[in-house]
Amino acid sequence: MFVVYMTYPPVKEGKDQEFREWFAWSTKEYAKHKGFLKRSLLKTRGGGIYASIMEHESFETFKTMHESPTQAEAHKRMVKLLDGHPSAAFYEVVDV
Repeated sequence: MFVVYMTYPPVKEGKDQEFREWFAWSTKEYAKHKGFLKRSLLKTRGGGIYASIMEHESFETFKTMHESPTQAEAHKRMVKLLDGHPSAAFYEVVDV
């Protein structure tokens, strides 16, 4: 399994609900892609800092989704809601 951990910069003032709606919408769109397993939105306990975890069957299925028009549209909508750009870390699940 392939996992993407994304940290988001602060959401622009007054855009928190719109950001959450964007996240729900984009998750539904990503779920249409082969290999998508799950996506969760995380929020720090004390404030408005968000992160997300996305699970895919493999790096290859993630890459196909990431290079799709779906991702381009989601990114276009997202950048209007944030003060900065998100950063991502990529992981392979290790069976021990």
